[in-house]
Amino acid sequence: MSEADAPALPDDVDAVRAALVEWYEDDHREFPWRRTEDPYEILVSEVMSQQTQLSRVVEAWEAFLDRWPTAADLAAADRADVVGFWTDRSLGYNNRAKYLHEAARQIIEEREGEWPRDPDGLSELMGVGPYTANAVASFAFDNGDAVVDTNVKRVLYRAFDVPDDDDAFERVAGALMPPGESRVWNNAVMELGGVACEKTPACDEAGCPWREWCHAYGTGDFTAPDVPTQPEFEGSRRQMRGKVVSLLGEYDELTLDELGPRVRVDYNPDGDGEATREWLRGIVTDLEADGLVEFDADRGVARLAR
Repeated sequence: MSEADAPALPDDVDAVRAALVEWYEDDHREFPWRRTEDPYEILVSEVMSQQTQLSRVVEAWEAFLDRWPTAADLAAADRADVVGFWTDRSLGYNNRAKYLHEAARQIIEEREGEWPRDPDGLSELMGVGPYTANAVASFAFDNGDAVVDTNVKRVLYRAFDVPDDDDAFERVAGALMPPGESRVWNNAVMELGGVACEKTPACDEAGCPWREWCHAYGTGDFTAPDVPTQPEFEGSRRQMRGKVVSLLGEYDELTLDELGPRVRVDYNPDGDGEATREWLRGIVTDLEADGLVEFDADRGVARLAR
């Protein structure tokens, strides 16, 4: 992987790297698994973090390690107890607990307690996919590749205008990561996606270190693969809902046919177009379901919910 192979990189890649690492090392969220290089503890955190909020993982991770402090302890445990722990804390699919237990057994019984140190070796453990293997290799052994998850894709798409293509993301992520520094780099770029470049960006509030180079920051276009373009407001159903609520705030109550022309000038109750009585009835009943409007269907009368 070379920088020449990767699209859309700034000219001064070293400055980009230094800015991110400095930002991360200056201040970042404190998670307990960031203070260890034990591959077992890191594997537990990675498996627990799959589709579970990190704030919920902290307590579960600490409780899990209190009960099974080492891979040997977990390998010796009754699998039903491990699955029960997982279920009690709503940590997602129970298969993850079974695979984690089996991975510990592999380490102890098949590898005599020795952990693989690279992503390929770690991928041989039960239930450890490429992403998790790379994360453990990075954070335990500083021996991983660049992490590319949904948050990292969002960062690269916005910052460097990388096309929404898995190969392109892999190339750019690999070219950006300083050689041999996967631990700090992958922590830093995931932190960037988690606190500054979320779906709703907080560029200035979080002091994003890449604003100087960021395509999205320069253009104001913060769409991303997991952040679709906001639909036009003018003429949208959102706008019509707002108009209905605003009008009903002015009047005690209105029939649909009194309300309709005030919402849209082209309202035609029995017409063939969009702005018909049935169209308006749908908006009003949606608002009723949301608890914002009371609708007397027999009289066709709407009022604000009291």
